[in-house]
Amino acid sequence: MNPTLLITGGSRGIGAAAAVLAAQHGWDVAINYTRDAAAAERVAAQVRAAGRRALVLKADVAEEPEVLAMFAAVDREFGALRGLVNNAGVVDMPARVDQMSLQRLQRMFAINLTGSFLCAREAVKRMSTKHGGAGGVIVNLSSAAARLGSPGQYVDYAAAKAGIDLMTLGLAREVATEGIRVNAVRPGIIDTDIHASGGLPDRAKQVAPVVPMQRAGSADEVAQAIVWLLSAASSYTTGAVLDVTGGR
Repeated sequence: MNPTLLITGGSRGIGAAAAVLAAQHGWDVAINYTRDAAAAERVAAQVRAAGRRALVLKADVAEEPEVLAMFAAVDREFGALRGLVNNAGVVDMPARVDQMSLQRLQRMFAINLTGSFLCAREAVKRMSTKHGGAGGVIVNLSSAAARLGSPGQYVDYAAAKAGIDLMTLGLAREVATEGIRVNAVRPGIIDTDIHASGGLPDRAKQVAPVVPMQRAGSADEVAQAIVWLLSAASSYTTGAVLDVTGGR
């Protein structure tokens, strides 16, 4: 039986690239999405083309009942869960903190931070040897914004991702003796459509000159780091946050 992986926000960008690459490395993949079912099905088709099982699951990670239903579906359709990639996330329009509404802040933290906690909680319940599981791996998606602060643009996003960094460290130490490794990948400027959703479709191209490597990264390059952390090749790595930033 192939190991089973759940990727949140798996219908596009980094999540989609990670789903396809993980399938090529032997994982069956459950692909979570929120809005674009057709995009999620296209990713699932690529997973199946790699000879692995795919499961498409609609759920908003900020809503606990939907998270519980998603994990129950994985249990039912795939059986034991061995990997989780906490990738689902959002940005918003560039704004200063003194312009941010309560609604914006609640959405930002609910999806980017609380949702990752909810999914990690459910994964630990299934993977931990303390709960009768066989172990597993969690990879969280952080951001270089957690180090840079994103002033004048996304301080709220940066703060949520800084929370992911600390969640990664704390959870890794909490479950280190229970067969679970927990790590994070911290992408820099990556050429995906998340920038368009924040009103800056050309941001990757515009910011590239400040990156030491003088270019934006690709979703596939981040996926390589994610799949390495999922693999046995990183068996002694836990509590780490891996920068994939072109040196920024």
